[in-house]
Amino acid sequence: MADHQEATVTLPSDPASVSAARRYVADVLGGWGLTGGSDTDDTIRLIVSELATNAVQHTFGQSPTFTVDVRLEREEQLHIGVTDSHPRWPQRLPAAVQQDNGRGMVIIRILTAEAGGRLSVTPTAEGGKTVWISLPWTASPHHVLTPLTS
Repeated sequence: MADHQEATVTLPSDPASVSAARRYVADVLGGWGLTGGSDTDDTIRLIVSELATNAVQHTFGQSPTFTVDVRLEREEQLHIGVTDSHPRWPQRLPAAVQQDNGRGMVIIRILTAEAGGRLSVTPTAEGGKTVWISLPWTASPHHVLTPLTS
């Protein structure tokens, strides 16, 4: 496998795009050797779902699209970033017992930490931000496909 693999997709900021983002990342990572249905695969799918949901729900219609970047460096470190054009950075929302939302970033932080990774947020040149997770890569490449790009 090459020292650096990368795949990117840009999707409309629409609730239906959350599942499309999750499928895209799963397909890319499967091509890079991650076994579908593994604990790592399930964790990454949940993290991507939460990141994409945040990009759709918390940009208040001010980001018409969001982009998912998937990068694998030297078969050691996996980076997944979700970029939107809204300037507001993720905030921990008060999550009352009855509330159905406000826990996405907490879920992302916990899952990322449990997998031995880290979470970061970086600004974009256009005034938005990218929420990144970095995880140790534990898959062994059983087959390698050319990364999907859109």
